[in-house]
Amino acid sequence: MNLPNALSAGRIAVTPLVAVLPFFDSWPLRLSAFVLFVVAAVTDYIDGHIARSRKEETDLGRLLDPLADKLLLVGTFVPMFLLARTMPFQTPIGDIGLPLWIVLVVLGREVFMTVFRQLAARRGVVIAAIRSAKWKTGFQLVWQGSAYFWFWALTAARQHAVLDDGRWRAFAQFNGIVGTVTMVVAVFMTLYSLFEYMRHFANVFAE
Repeated sequence: MNLPNALSAGRIAVTPLVAVLPFFDSWPLRLSAFVLFVVAAVTDYIDGHIARSRKEETDLGRLLDPLADKLLLVGTFVPMFLLARTMPFQTPIGDIGLPLWIVLVVLGREVFMTVFRQLAARRGVVIAAIRSAKWKTGFQLVWQGSAYFWFWALTAARQHAVLDDGRWRAFAQFNGIVGTVTMVVAVFMTLYSLFEYMRHFANVFAE
């Protein structure tokens, strides 16, 4: 197994921890979940870059990399959705949670594109990631990171009784704005990138 594949396998290995640790009402464990998520997100970029630059792209890597991405997405969205009920983003316009329809849109799009790519591959067409999909992933990762950062920061703030501090409220609203804005943009890019894929590749099944 080469280095890119090992990094992908590592992302798969840490995903259960990323998914489970936020459910413990402990700021060190939630901080650990945030750090592991950041490591997984960074290695997602690194393994692809290494594979391309060293010409180490393999069939195993083509299987592991998207699998790691999908597992990490699901693994983060479950705690994000459930914990947002009691730990929503705090913004100047009020608390912002995570509606079920957003979860269904994001995950549904991933399932659809996975199936679509497989069917296209059977017809000899390889569908590579387009620019709008890469932007979608970027905003999505910042959104996920903001949520995970918020879970541990709010837990620590509650433990140390600083919720009424003005600097804390300013920080909380800043993080909430970042998380909310990137969530909105990520959802938009999710739908837009799907439209772009269909516009360019729907004719694969025209015959």
